[in-house]
Amino acid sequence: MFNIKPLYDTTIKHWVAGTLALAAVGLASGVVAANDPAGKAADSPVMSRAAVNRQVEALAALGHDIFRDPSLSGSGKVACSSCHDPAHAYGPANALAVQMGGGDLRQPGLRAVPSLTYLQVVPPFTEHFFESEDDADESIDNGPTGGLTWDGRVDRGGDQAMITLLSDFEMGNKDEAVLIGRLRAATYAGKLAELAGPQAQSNPRLLLQTALKAIEVYEQDYKTFYPYSSKYDAYLAGTATLTAQEARGLQLFNDADKGNCASCHVSQRGNDGTPPQFTDYGLIALGVPRNPDIPANKDPNYYDLGLCGPLRTDFRDRPNYCGLFRTPTLRNVALRQTFFHNGVFHSLRQAVAFYVDRETDPGKWYPRNPDGTVDKYNDLPRSAQANLNMDPPFDRHQGDKPALSDSEIDDVVAFLGTLTDGYKPGSADVSSALGSTGAPK
Repeated sequence: MFNIKPLYDTTIKHWVAGTLALAAVGLASGVVAANDPAGKAADSPVMSRAAVNRQVEALAALGHDIFRDPSLSGSGKVACSSCHDPAHAYGPANALAVQMGGGDLRQPGLRAVPSLTYLQVVPPFTEHFFESEDDADESIDNGPTGGLTWDGRVDRGGDQAMITLLSDFEMGNKDEAVLIGRLRAATYAGKLAELAGPQAQSNPRLLLQTALKAIEVYEQDYKTFYPYSSKYDAYLAGTATLTAQEARGLQLFNDADKGNCASCHVSQRGNDGTPPQFTDYGLIALGVPRNPDIPANKDPNYYDLGLCGPLRTDFRDRPNYCGLFRTPTLRNVALRQTFFHNGVFHSLRQAVAFYVDRETDPGKWYPRNPDGTVDKYNDLPRSAQANLNMDPPFDRHQGDKPALSDSEIDDVVAFLGTLTDGYKPGSADVSSALGSTGAPK
């Protein structure tokens, strides 16, 4: 299995740096004082490695508790872990397209809940991400890339958590003051105050900053959030062998003229030998069908346009960004019961087949207009349909032969089953426990 410790060390340094930066406002001072009573760290302009390690451990432990605390929600019944279930790769445990939240648990969300795993090296959002080609002098502009959430509107785990904590249809806190009050009443309030430091008495917002930082650090625990323990990782390490079907699926996944999946869901190791992330972090318009199970979609004039709104507001005047959503990692994808940003599909096989038949057989996916024509790309206004990705296999036309046959789709689904963490050599293969629909038998 791949040794992830070096990658963890590199990643955690980034987050520790962010933690230490808050020392200027007193956040780090509390944990240093608590864990270094002799004051040795205070005598040095740089915290010792041991002090940093203690701080990380203390913040991670606090983050673990906050992540599972329903008392931080307006209803008192919803924790981060309610939607980001540890048993489902920190994604939803059910097949609902959107989850219910708010103070009365009756407020529906607008998008499917994503997994929180394998986010540790997602780059900050940028409108222009340049990638150099091998043996080429020029670079390729991949356009909008990076950021967290489906529309990439925040870069840090704490900011992502803040969206959820204050959302009317998620954890439902009215404002920061209400949230701080709930933090003060939590069972871990003493630990939180200690980590925030004495300045939190006069500046209670430090309690909130500490809580958000704790969630960030907790989500950097490589054993929990990015263990790289799938069968495919074992295969790359030479300790597992893919079945014939899984091997065919991998070949189809990588083949630019067939699945072409790897063009966005990168399956090769990085140049530094790090494991593949199965995403290029880009934002892309796929034109998945409108999901009638989302209450907001009952309004025919409502469209979720991703990068250009409605939840992200800074690009509302950029029509060329409408319909673009973040490319998620495919790691642990076989554990999901909803797929794409609107949760319109409920099996992995459906999701793969959509790529294959979106253009060759659109009537399979989209409803028909009163005149019998197919209402293609029905979850995008016409003005945004020019942004749709048309790379293979989307380069075909109605009536053309699909890029993959039914059996080849099954092969790709079988390969995707090898990306589920927790593989143990000699145990039953994940893919063999999946039916042709990609759901448990």
